[in-house]
Amino acid sequence: MVKIIGFLRDRSGLLKWLFFLWLVCTVVFDVMALRHEPHFFGDTIIGFWSGFGLLGCLAMGFICKGIYHLWLMQDEDYYDK
Repeated sequence: MVKIIGFLRDRSGLLKWLFFLWLVCTVVFDVMALRHEPHFFGDTIIGFWSGFGLLGCLAMGFICKGIYHLWLMQDEDYYDK
């Protein structure tokens, strides 16, 4: 497991492009998928759910990082006090 993590860490640029390729593949699949009756607004827009998922993940990342900085982050000398 450690070797796999080290391998992925050394090739992070490749991993990033593979994730972008996967996102493009999901949008292409959404274009080719048969559409029946739309149940939600996003069902009528091609690639909506892929973009929604990407933006949702980015928003959660920024929100969680903000919560971390507000609640959990301490000063450098916190334990010396």
